[in-house]
This record gives sequence, C-alpha cells and structure tokens, in this order.
Amino acid sequence: MGEIRNAERTRGAILLAAKEEFFEKGYSGARIESIAKRAGINKQLIYHYFKSKDALINEVIDTFLTALPSGNFVLPENPAHIADFRYKVNLEHLMDFLKFTAWEAIDSIPENSNGEERRKQILQSYVADMKAKQEMGLVPKELDPALITLMISSLTIYPLLYSNVTRMITGHAAEDPEFQAKWTSFLRAISERIFDGT
Repeated sequence: MGEIRNAERTRGAILLAAKEEFFEKGYSGARIESIAKRAGINKQLIYHYFKSKDALINEVIDTFLTALPSGNFVLPENPAHIADFRYKVNLEHLMDFLKFTAWEAIDSIPENSNGEERRKQILQSYVADMKAKQEMGLVPKELDPALITLMISSLTIYPLLYSNVTRMITGHAAEDPEFQAKWTSFLRAISERIFDGT
C-alpha cells in the first residue's frame, strides 16, 4: 500500500512540476531536466511514468482542466451574460493556462498535443450551447454560433494576455480592478446589444 501511495505522490509531484514548467516556458521551452529538478527526482523517473514529453503535456492539461470547478464550464442561461462570465472565469482560474496558450502561437507544437482533444471538447460545447440558445430564439439567427464563440473567446482573453496593449489603449493594466470592472460592464453592454434584440 505504501508503495502505491509513494508512486501516486511521485506522479503527482511530476505533474505539478511539469505544469509549472510548461505554463511558464511553453512546450518548446520546457525541459524534462528542469521538471525533474522542480519535482526533486531523477530525470529517468519521469520516463517511467510518462512515455514522452507529449504524453506528459497532455496529462498536465487534462489534469489541470479536470481539477477546475465544473461550474467554470457551465454557461449562463442568458447569452448576454456569457462574455462577462467567461471573463471572470479566465481572470480567477485560467490566467496561468492562458499564458501557456500564448506560447502556442509562437511555439512549434506537435499535433494532438497540449490536451488538444479535451480543450476542443470544451470549446465545441460552447458552440453547441450557443446553437441551442439560437434554436430557443435567444441568439439572432443570422449569427454563426461558432463565430460568436470565437468573438467571446477573443474579448475575454485578449485584454488579459496582452496587458501592455490594454494599458496603452485604456491607460489601465489588465490587472487593475478599475479596468476589470469597466471591461466587465462593457462586455455585458455589448452582449445585451447583440442578444437582447432577438
């Protein structure tokens, strides 16, 4: 029993160290040696638990997403509340992960890596939710649910990831509570214009 517990503890330590390494440095910048050092173990032990760097990143992303409170992925009934809801979730729970996704834009990443399947399921569930709301008459028929989902993703991620651009445009950093309050109100106002006229 103690051996199983030790194996679980070691595996958990590797996943935590790998999450820190990947989220700070991106896929290409992350080093197995650094992960081993962070976890306080021998590098070879990582390969005992994970076949490759790809297997490790996929498990890190899956573990991270699974550990998030499930309420983070349940969208509000009223589509006019979705953007400010997603912005709040991003701000409070996903900042490190969002920074990691910014690395993807510049990294050369293997296909089907970075928990792509799991992430795609979540994003496609947002599209399906928007389609269902459209069928209920809550979303304008002429708007493509996938493009609405992409728009909301952009509006709720970009200002957080590119805080310097946010500051240059608005005079406030993304971390500034005053900006966050203004942006939340703006997201709600824009959403109400899009969805309340249906």
